[in-house]
Amino acid sequence: MGAGVELRSAVATDRAARDTNEDSAWASDGLYVVADGMGGHEAGEVASRVAIEAVSVLAGAEPTVEDAADVLREAHRRVRELRSGGDRRPGTTLTGVAVTSRDGEPCWLVLNVGDSRTYRMVGGVLEQLTHDHSEVAELVAEGLLAVEDAQHHPRRHVVTRVLGGGSSTVEPDLWLFPVSPGDRMVVCSDGLTDVLPDLRVQAVLRAEPDARDAAERLVREALAAGAQDNVTVVVVDALTVTRTEDAGGPAR
Repeated sequence: MGAGVELRSAVATDRAARDTNEDSAWASDGLYVVADGMGGHEAGEVASRVAIEAVSVLAGAEPTVEDAADVLREAHRRVRELRSGGDRRPGTTLTGVAVTSRDGEPCWLVLNVGDSRTYRMVGGVLEQLTHDHSEVAELVAEGLLAVEDAQHHPRRHVVTRVLGGGSSTVEPDLWLFPVSPGDRMVVCSDGLTDVLPDLRVQAVLRAEPDARDAAERLVREALAAGAQDNVTVVVVDALTVTRTEDAGGPAR
């Protein structure tokens, strides 16, 4: 693509203890996202799939921040149009990255709505890039709850921002980060992070240099740790990075 990034990616998923897998993912053409649906039997599965279909227009498009915001609002509208078969409106989280460029510099465009997560590992150190849109995360941010207590809080799965759901509008979080050779991005549903601490995720990523091996091992370890929710993991490795003008093309 024009952004001048050579990538290698893989996705792994498992329904874990659930009857169905309500997670959906896209991992190709410069777009790497995971959606975790909710809303009762089958509704969550449909919601996550509809959201992924809506944002798939960002694949290969080198979107701006404004483009991504518009697409996520369209995804929100489409999910809200779904009929509810139960007491709750269908909704879904969505998080991940699109590859784009700014002034000729390849960039990760990180997008997030909900409590699924996007991480970046640089030099063997894992960092969470997204902020959870959840009641517990807000309590931690306000200093009302200790980080070590958040994992076991009874309302830890109550999300405050989703695509669809009851709110007529949504404000996605969006950030741009330069892409560097050796970057490893990890996008996951909370089925992974509910049972594996970040330090364990980091250790697996260090031990598995291949993207597919890393994604599959993370899912296996989540299942072994007793995952009750669907687990989906996308791993993306930046192998080489070339500025657009260095490749002979015009800078944006």
